[in-house]
Amino acid sequence: MKVITTIDAWQRWRHGIAEGKTVGFVPTMGALHDGHRSLIDRCRRENDICVVSLFVNPTQFNDARDLEAYPATFRADRLMCESAGVDAIFFPEYADLYPDDYRYRVSEDQESRLLCGAHRPGHFDGVLSVVMKLLNLVRAHRAYFGEKDWQQLQLVRGMVEAFFMSVSIVACPTVRETDNLAMSSRNLRLSHQERQKAARFPRLLSTDAPVENISRLLKKDGFEVDYVQDFKGRRCAAIHCGAVRLIDNIPLPPGDGR
Repeated sequence: MKVITTIDAWQRWRHGIAEGKTVGFVPTMGALHDGHRSLIDRCRRENDICVVSLFVNPTQFNDARDLEAYPATFRADRLMCESAGVDAIFFPEYADLYPDDYRYRVSEDQESRLLCGAHRPGHFDGVLSVVMKLLNLVRAHRAYFGEKDWQQLQLVRGMVEAFFMSVSIVACPTVRETDNLAMSSRNLRLSHQERQKAARFPRLLSTDAPVENISRLLKKDGFEVDYVQDFKGRRCAAIHCGAVRLIDNIPLPPGDGR
């Protein structure tokens, strides 16, 4: 497995992939867990070459404290990638990916302002900008994204379609803990007590109650609620459990119309 840290070295390696071989790509911010592993395993099965990026993207953090608290686990991430049969890790520096220091960016001015976008100004500009950069560099045939970040998935798909990018965006089901909490790198930051409390989040979200009732019950349980809303066939929600922001979504019944 190659670990490549510069744009020049990456482009040389990418140029050396034989014509006709398919390249799959899993973009991540590191702190890998079994949810990421499921994306990597599918990428490995469906492509000749499997690439993973590890880059904590500062432009998508609207809160500097959140960026500072994001876990850095490169050694463990590398071991997971090796065990999964990843061919290359792309591990760039900010200055390489943003030589313009983020003067140029990708924006979407409708759906990116809803849900998480309404509570995290500029977040999706950072997400879309870094994803476009990475897709342009990796030149993958397929890129794999988890359904846990449902709004992000829809926006990435829309960007790829709008800019005629020649990559297929593959959606992968959310992987959950035994108590049904969606796997997330942020879970590492929960205290033991908060982690037990967080299990209430997916249980309440999965009920048939109206979104207003779910929001009220979450608040009653001591969560700070950003939103509980239906969006593109999913019931989506974001809460704060202590200092940690958690998101989740569940599919609405077919034909629900919401």
